Amino acid sequence: MGVVEDLADALAVDSLNAEAETGDDLLVDKVSEILGADSVTTQEAFLTAIRVRKADRRARIYLDKRLGKDPAG
Repeated sequence: MGVVEDLADALAVDSLNAEAETGDDLLVDKVSEILGADSVTTQEAFLTAIRVRKADRRARIYLDKRLGKDPAG
């Protein structure tokens, strides 16, 4: 990946972790808004990384359930 995608993905991981830790459902939206004020390109990469990671998480939970595994670990 390029520098924009790498930075956006790292920020997405940190933001999703912070969202889970704080319970603030608007945290990702606020980070996105801040990014968009300076770089729409970075904002788009960040939102893509968020969507991909959330989709992966949902798919893995489904797969674990189908295989009879505990999704929590």
